[in-house]
Amino acid sequence: MMLHLGRLRRTGVRFLLVGFTALIVGCASIPAGVEPSPNDPWEPFNRSVFEFNEGLDAYLLKPVVAGYRFVLPEFIREGIYNFFSNYNDIYTALYNLLQGKPGYAFNDLMRVAVNTTMGLGGLLDLATPGGLEKHKEDWGQTLGVWGVPAGPYVVLPFFGPSNVRDTFGTAADLESDYLFRLLPNVALRNSLTGLRVVNTRNTYYEAGDLLDGAAIDKYSFMRDAYIQRRQYQINEGRDDEEPPMPPYENGYE
Repeated sequence: MMLHLGRLRRTGVRFLLVGFTALIVGCASIPAGVEPSPNDPWEPFNRSVFEFNEGLDAYLLKPVVAGYRFVLPEFIREGIYNFFSNYNDIYTALYNLLQGKPGYAFNDLMRVAVNTTMGLGGLLDLATPGGLEKHKEDWGQTLGVWGVPAGPYVVLPFFGPSNVRDTFGTAADLESDYLFRLLPNVALRNSLTGLRVVNTRNTYYEAGDLLDGAAIDKYSFMRDAYIQRRQYQINEGRDDEEPPMPPYENGYE
């Protein structure tokens, strides 16, 4: 049985790699009337990866999430979201400390303390209504605060919008993530990783539908929204009001 499952996993990985390679070889062209962006010099390549991600989402992730929403009532899905959000607050506290924001870091640690002890291990978010603000930081933002330039925009397979700096940040996030990389129980680790992916996609379940129904170039919209929002996050909102969040965002929540 285990051998059979192993073969299925290997077959699935090969299928994804073959499909992804085929898309990359035939790089997508820029649609007529769409102005190239100076932040996106690799746009044909990025559009191919974007199309691959869109297909993966449409034929795999979204159907799985639809089943997830059908099987689990909303309060359970909210509890799962709160659990992973509380877990991420631990890392956010560390990133805020590395960015020279000890006040934010203390706030984040207090959130973890309140939600873990009084919120049933993080299933309930009692910190937010209690006045402890929610933050979201990662290695990419930390590198940006340290002065590392963003570099060209890039779309990552499976992860979506990014840039050169945030690509390295995403790799560092994954390597330092206890539940993803370091949890000794492999079966539990894989199950939690799958649940986190579904939970993250569930957060933006209806956002993609809104964009699909709008008369816009979805790729350009998501690229521009990502670039603006990342700059806002690194500048701590000093320049302007927060731009809208793109439908998919790196990392787990």
